[in-house]
Amino acid sequence: MPFRDLILEHEDKTILKVSGLKVQYGSFVAVKGASFNMRQGACGLLGRNGAGKSSIIRTILGLVPPKEGSVQVLGLDAKKDGILVRDRIGYMPEKEAIFPGLSGVDAVSYAGRLSGLPPLAAKQRAHEVLFLVGLSEERYRPVKGYSAGMKQRIKLAQALIHDPDLLFLDEPTNGLDPEGRTEILNLLRNLVQKNGKSLLLCSHILPDVEGLCEEVILMDEGCVLRQGAIHDMLSSLGSLYRLRFYGEDPFEEWLKDQSMIQRKEETGELLIQLPPEQRVSDLFAQASQCNAQIRLLEPEKKSLLDIFLEAVQSKEPLKEKIRGAH
Repeated sequence: MPFRDLILEHEDKTILKVSGLKVQYGSFVAVKGASFNMRQGACGLLGRNGAGKSSIIRTILGLVPPKEGSVQVLGLDAKKDGILVRDRIGYMPEKEAIFPGLSGVDAVSYAGRLSGLPPLAAKQRAHEVLFLVGLSEERYRPVKGYSAGMKQRIKLAQALIHDPDLLFLDEPTNGLDPEGRTEILNLLRNLVQKNGKSLLLCSHILPDVEGLCEEVILMDEGCVLRQGAIHDMLSSLGSLYRLRFYGEDPFEEWLKDQSMIQRKEETGELLIQLPPEQRVSDLFAQASQCNAQIRLLEPEKKSLLDIFLEAVQSKEPLKEKIRGAH
């Protein structure tokens, strides 16, 4: 059996294992003992800006040395076997990483040559991946004239040029309009479902992660808060309701004391989580005791935003808004 196939044959299908990873820049600790596993398929690495997502990816790629911990990628030690690891990984950075003087096909073939492909093979492969990402008709145009969505596709083509097993995608839909986001996400979905690729989607846009990935790793302030299947996490949440009431403030204070309030919308409506021991009738009874009238109480669809907010509930309040689907 070829060496590559041996690497991918794991009974538990675990292709990435991070154990006790600590990443530090001077006195600043960006990642604080992070540990998680990733299986084949699509997995989201989710957190607000500054959570440590990019630092983890750079460390796995060997661009940043870890202070502590270990990383296993496709059965290889990322520290000892860095060259072999990078040969099996495609990286799509968040920032623009193209030379404006090159055409699309030249930019992609150049990435192929950097990965070790001979010039002719790199050029042939560049045409193939540009067709795959939907840029075959634009391949001879200078990349400096590309739209934001086309530049994202070029970066993805550069990540795919050497046919990696695992893709690291750092904010692949950042700055795109809704149509461009949808196109990129559909392209990534096809790579997983039809081309057999695995990908780690690093993003703070929750709907993108929820729409593409089966599993997720939640991070905040350099720590892994939770990891696992999105379906299981959603099932673990209590019943969520959207609540609007009229009347006295003590009812809202009671909801706070019961830790039911997940967030308060700008409209004044509350998203509350009803714990298993509480019944809907208990809310109406308590509202009556507080001289309040419930005007709206309807079930709310659960999302990754609710999972994330629950995970950070014991931490300080969020200092910046995480973009959800509302």
